[in-house]
Amino acid sequence: MVNETPVDDLDFETALRELEEIVNRLESGRVDLKASIAIYERGEALKIHCETLLRDAEARIERITLSREGRPTGTEPLDGK
Repeated sequence: MVNETPVDDLDFETALRELEEIVNRLESGRVDLKASIAIYERGEALKIHCETLLRDAEARIERITLSREGRPTGTEPLDGK
């Protein structure tokens, strides 16, 4: 059985949990071919969705910059770009 909720409507934690369940089902070997294909395709969509959410989150993370005295002076992207 494949979850009918659109992948784009899932938050990261829910999508990751569902992806882990799909991996476990596929690894078990107890899923027929037709169902395996359907859940594999769903899993691929979930993987892409999770990667996108992670990239978006990383882009929003900022590092606080400090003066020589240790006082906050502003922020900059975490990766220094």
